[in-house]
Amino acid sequence: MDILKTSHIQAISQVRNKESFDRSKEIDDVLNSYADIKKWRKQELVTVSTDHQQLNELHDEVIKKTVAISMDKVQRELGKPPAPFAFFLMGSAGRFEQSVLSDQDHGIIFNGSDDNQFYFLKLGSEITEALAEVGYERCDGLVMSSNPLWCQSIEGWTSQISDWLDEASWQSLRHFSTFFDSRVLVGETDFLTELKQEAFSILKKQPRLYLRLVENVDFVKKGIGIFGQLLPELHGEHSGAIQLKQTTFFPYVNSLRLLALKDSMFEPSTLSRFKELSPNTYPTIKNYEDDFIELLNFRLHFRKNARNYNEVHLIHLDALTKKDKQHLKKLMKQGYKLFSETKLLMVKECSTW
Repeated sequence: MDILKTSHIQAISQVRNKESFDRSKEIDDVLNSYADIKKWRKQELVTVSTDHQQLNELHDEVIKKTVAISMDKVQRELGKPPAPFAFFLMGSAGRFEQSVLSDQDHGIIFNGSDDNQFYFLKLGSEITEALAEVGYERCDGLVMSSNPLWCQSIEGWTSQISDWLDEASWQSLRHFSTFFDSRVLVGETDFLTELKQEAFSILKKQPRLYLRLVENVDFVKKGIGIFGQLLPELHGEHSGAIQLKQTTFFPYVNSLRLLALKDSMFEPSTLSRFKELSPNTYPTIKNYEDDFIELLNFRLHFRKNARNYNEVHLIHLDALTKKDKQHLKKLMKQGYKLFSETKLLMVKECSTW
């Protein structure tokens, strides 16, 4: 059986490289279990680990197929879905910014009564367990469709988004920001669009919320000291390593999310948000796009052999040459400058509304 499965996996890899075929159909024909998907994912990651676009396309394929099998399993147990729904991704997956390894961030929106939540929570739980089996770690913050907070009807989601923005606490705005970096992977894309439009309407009516959102991400973990040295972790198991996510990625991601909210952009990816910015309105902000692309490539280069999700965001200084360290410091400094410019812009414009 193992030999047969291995030949199946190899067959997919060969077909995947052909120029014209329905790749989804080929995958459906061969991958029929979570174990098959896990094996195929592990093999394919090696071939796309240095290309950001191909890597994230692979993640999408893997998650779609996993969700499809989960849907089939739940349907056999509970019948067809009782209402139209959307399964959507958030976090780095929602932004199409996953590295070689990633954790789970996903939710479900359904267009039906609250009584339907039982079915979709069952589906969300199956998807969560399946993705963990395939190779995506569970989210520590439980931002998964197995959690009732992230699996609701359109009406429930509308009320929750309104409550998050009305409360405007640190935690509620964190939840809202997480939700906003989202895209539908399976199902009705209009459901998510409708919810984002509702959020834009609330923000336009209460511009003070933009400033609260700025405050929510105002703290940036410093990666460079006053003497220009990189600041690695000093204690614990990560001693000697730079936290790439907090020190370097967050300033770029948070800045473009703030501008996307202000300009009512639906696109979730940081790169798409950069491209959608008006060059006349944001002439200096757009200059940081190349820095972000460099950062994505930097992470792929140094973290393509990460053994687990936590390692994806850690770079030990011992692994960097002097040139590498200078490059990393440059990317950090550009991120700090970008956030500083974005903050000043948001405060200036939103304070006058």
